[in-house]
Amino acid sequence: MCGIWALFGSDDCLSVQCLSAMKIAHRGPDAFRFENVNGYTNCCFGFHRLAVVDQLFGMQPIRLKKYPYLWLCYNGEIYNHKKMKHHFEFEYQTKVDGEIILHLYDKGGIEQTICMLDGVFAFILLDTASKKVFLGRDTYGVRPLFKAMTEDGFLAVCSEAKGLVTLKHSTTPFLKVEPFLPGHYEVLDLKPNGKVASVELVKYHHCRDEPLHALYDNVEKLFPGFEIETVKNNLRILFDNAIKKRLMTDRRIGCFLSGGLDSSLVAATLLKQLKEEQVQYAFQTFAIGMEDSPDLLAARRVANHIGSEHHEVLFNSEEGIQALDEVIFSLETYDITTVRASVGMYLLSKYIRKNTDSVVIFSGEGSDEVTQGYIYFHKAPSPEKAEEESERLLKELYLFDVLRADRTTAAHGLELRVPFLDHRFSSYYLSLPPEMRIPKNGIEKHLLRETFEDSNLIPKDILWRPKEAFSDGITSVKNSWFKILQEYVEHQVDDAMMATAAQKFPFNTPKTKEGYYYRQLFERHYPGRADWLTHYWMPKWINATDPSARTLAHYKSAAKA
Repeated sequence: MCGIWALFGSDDCLSVQCLSAMKIAHRGPDAFRFENVNGYTNCCFGFHRLAVVDQLFGMQPIRLKKYPYLWLCYNGEIYNHKKMKHHFEFEYQTKVDGEIILHLYDKGGIEQTICMLDGVFAFILLDTASKKVFLGRDTYGVRPLFKAMTEDGFLAVCSEAKGLVTLKHSTTPFLKVEPFLPGHYEVLDLKPNGKVASVELVKYHHCRDEPLHALYDNVEKLFPGFEIETVKNNLRILFDNAIKKRLMTDRRIGCFLSGGLDSSLVAATLLKQLKEEQVQYAFQTFAIGMEDSPDLLAARRVANHIGSEHHEVLFNSEEGIQALDEVIFSLETYDITTVRASVGMYLLSKYIRKNTDSVVIFSGEGSDEVTQGYIYFHKAPSPEKAEEESERLLKELYLFDVLRADRTTAAHGLELRVPFLDHRFSSYYLSLPPEMRIPKNGIEKHLLRETFEDSNLIPKDILWRPKEAFSDGITSVKNSWFKILQEYVEHQVDDAMMATAAQKFPFNTPKTKEGYYYRQLFERHYPGRADWLTHYWMPKWINATDPSARTLAHYKSAAKA
């Protein structure tokens, strides 16, 4: 996890512009470099490093003696870099996983390169020989990337929008900043004056398609067909592999543990594999909640079952409310459910950074989207409609859950790893017949639970524990986090403010006082940038007025049971 920043064709003084790059210093607390491009005095790269792989030679932009015309700034992890290196017999100059991007590009061009990368990434690749700039981002947008481009060809790119919003350019008083779409790469021509022109924007991968790099990986052969035992066996193989490949790091590994199905499966499998690798440190798991939090109790049970060194962080409503402003600044969004769920994750990440030396943190993000884990999937009109919704959620992950997961951890210099969004695992799961993936017997993610039924990885009651949203599970059922927040904002936003909400915020007008309050905080940090969020996250197929699962009838009936 790092912070990348680059400018092409800047009209302003670069030493002034580079101050913007310091806005993302939290993403790379270990080192910083600012480098001009030879022959282009108005083009430069900025890089903040979190040293996770190759502590000695991992600084960026990456330059190799073999390719003096290539410059690479990337944020991410390429898990198959050693496999690719050996298969194509590339000669490496460093031990950095991202070096593979330069070799693959030299061998086969940008499209073949990006399709061969098994991992999460956002990158800026400059080729001064062919006068081209390339931008690329992973399938689900696990690693963030923002860009700003003017009509006269000034281009600015950054891991987070906050590194771009204060930039100045002669032709526009307000630089339009937007997220770079996941699963895409862009080709731009570099002109002699350092400015650029977009040539094409290409979608290179659909989440349901098996990725091209699958041809070269070392996963044991999957069995064909959709017989249930075959499918379960294949899923176990792919999930194990998804975690194994993510052990690639020189730093200590830990895991978020909410006590729900997803994080529990990740933590249990991860610990098993760390033991097999004979890692010398104790494996740490981390949970957060208020008094009487069901998440804390469940996480404790899992930690005892698997034998991790477990850390519990207690926080009260006042601490959570006080964190809202810095959370929204870190997130760069005002989406209601994202803000709610981010507070606990932000405070937990803060604790990990301050009190431990765990830096690479695993998490269960992405499972609900891949495996249809949200409670409202019970209301899907058909398996095909549920499949469509699952793919829509995955397409929008970069606006919601992976945005939350990245920003709350990156704010404290941690690197997040999300095995449920592994290319091989997710594409296989999404290729299964739609009727296999829907909730069964009133239980969501039935196939995933059934897959690990006989594994004894986690306690049976946790394996079959109903879905609990992270923002709800951190508090007791009697006094949910969303209720605490709503009671607080009741005194911050009055009826008169709500009456003029549509005039003040014509785009994505907040419908509730809580939404209004978050929007106010957002506008204070990022005025006029509301279009970063295209729409609010909300359950489908039901007349929901609030995104919390605890407001749904299905949750209430399950809670009574």
